[in-house]
Amino acid sequence: MNTGARRGTGRPGVALTIMLGAQLMIILDATVVNIALPHIQNGLHFSETNLSWVLNAYTLTFGGLLLLGGRAGDILGRRRMFIAGIAIFTVASLVGGLATTSGMLLAARAVQGVGGALASPAVLALVVSAFPEGKERAKALGIYVGVVTGGSSLGLVLGGVITEWLSWRWVLFINVPIGILVLVATPLFVTETPRQSGRFDLVGAITSTGGMALLVYGFIQAATYGWGNHTAIASFVVAVALLAAFLLNESRVSQPITPLRLFADVSRSGSFVARLLLVAGMFGMFYFLTQFLQDVLGFSALKAGFAFLPMTLALFAVSRYAPKLIPRFGPKPLMIAGMLPVIAGMAWLSQVSATTSYWSGVLPPMLLFGLGMGVVFVPLTTVSLAGVRPEDSGAASSMVNVMQQVGGSLGLAVLVAVYGTASRDAAAHPAAGLSAVEQSHRVLAHGMATGFGLAAIFDVLVLVIVVLVLRGRPKVVVPSTAESLTDAKIAEDQALIE
Repeated sequence: MNTGARRGTGRPGVALTIMLGAQLMIILDATVVNIALPHIQNGLHFSETNLSWVLNAYTLTFGGLLLLGGRAGDILGRRRMFIAGIAIFTVASLVGGLATTSGMLLAARAVQGVGGALASPAVLALVVSAFPEGKERAKALGIYVGVVTGGSSLGLVLGGVITEWLSWRWVLFINVPIGILVLVATPLFVTETPRQSGRFDLVGAITSTGGMALLVYGFIQAATYGWGNHTAIASFVVAVALLAAFLLNESRVSQPITPLRLFADVSRSGSFVARLLLVAGMFGMFYFLTQFLQDVLGFSALKAGFAFLPMTLALFAVSRYAPKLIPRFGPKPLMIAGMLPVIAGMAWLSQVSATTSYWSGVLPPMLLFGLGMGVVFVPLTTVSLAGVRPEDSGAASSMVNVMQQVGGSLGLAVLVAVYGTASRDAAAHPAAGLSAVEQSHRVLAHGMATGFGLAAIFDVLVLVIVVLVLRGRPKVVVPSTAESLTDAKIAEDQALIE
C-alpha cells in the first residue's frame, strides 16, 4: 500500500488550503443563515419564537458535542474525525436545503452541528501539525485568522446575495460543493496525526447536550405559550436533573469530557461566565436586528447584509490592535474600556421603535458595539487560557468555544422568551389610529426593544464580573501553547461576532 496516499502527501500549503476551505464553509453557514431567517420563516411557516431554533438546533449540538469531538480526534485521529465531520455536515446541508417542513430543517441543522463538532476541533490541530513551530507556523496561523475574519463579512454579504437572487435554500446548498472538494482532497494532502489512548465520556456528552437542549426548549415554549405552560415547566425540571447528573458524572469519571478543575481558578471561571453572558446578548442582537432591518425597516436581504458591514469593519480594525495593547495595559483595563461602548450600544438599541431609522437609530449603536467587541474578546480569551496546565490546554480552549455556543443558544432562548412575552402584551394593547401593518411593526419593535434591554443587562453583568472577579494580570502559560491557543480563539471569536 502506498503510505503517502494512505496518510496524505504532507504538502503543508495544500493542507492549509483545505483546512481553510472547510473552516470558511462552517463560518459561511452561520452568517448566511442568519441573514436568511425572515425568508426561512415565510418559506416553512415558522412562528416568531420558534424561528430561533434554526440557529439553536445547530449551536446546541455543536456546543454540546464539541468537547467529545475533540476527544474523538485525540483517540481516533484528527484527520479521520475531520473527514467524518465534513461528510456529516455536507449531507446535512443538502437535506436542509431540500427541507419541505420546519421539522426537517431543524433536524438537518442539528445534524450539521454534530458534523461541525467533529470537524472543528481538528482544523487547528491539523494546521499546526502541518507546519513546524516558528516562522512558518506563525505565518499559517496569520493566514488562518485572516481568512476566518474575512469569511464573517463575506458570509453576511453572500447570504444577502444568495437569498435575494436565488433562494434561502442555497445558503445551505452552497456547502455541498465545498464539502465534496474538501472530502476528496483531504486524504490526498493532509497527514494523519498520532492517536492517543483514552476513553469517551458519552454520559457527560449526552447529559450536557440533553440538559441544555431541554433548557432552551423550555424557554421557547414559555415564549410561545406563557411561563405557566406545563411543557415548559416539565422541560425545566428535566433539564436541571440532567445537568445535575452531568456535574455528578464529571466529578467521578477518570477522563471527563469537562475537567471540573478548569473551574477551580476563580478568575478563569469568571471569564467563562462573562463570555457566556456576552455572547448571549450578542446572539440576540444579531437575531433581532436581522429581522428588524427586513421586517420593520423593509430592507431587502442584500441590503440587510451590507447594513452590518460598518460594524464588521469597525470590529476588524480595532481587533487588529487589541493584542498589541495587552502587554502594555493588561487585559482587565482593556475589557472594561471595551464593555462601556458595548453597553451603550445595546442600551441605545433598546430604544428602537417602528419609526426608528437605520442611520440614526441602528448604525450608531452597531458601530459602538463593534468597536467595543473588538477590544473585549481578545483579552477575555487571554484570561480564559492563562495559567492552564499543558495537559488541559485542549480542554480549556474547547471550553471557551463551548461557552460561546451555549451562551448563544441559551441567551437567545431567554431573549426570545422575553420578546414573546413583550410582544403579546403589546398586541393585547393596540395603539389607536394605526393600520394593521403599522400595528404589526409596533408589536415587533416593542418585543425587540425589550430583548435588547435584557441584552444590555447581560452586558452590565459582564462588566461587573470583569471588575470584581477577573485578575488584572493573568498568570503566564508556556509561550508556544499560549500563542497557538490564543491565535485560534481570536479567529473563532471574530468569526462568532457575525
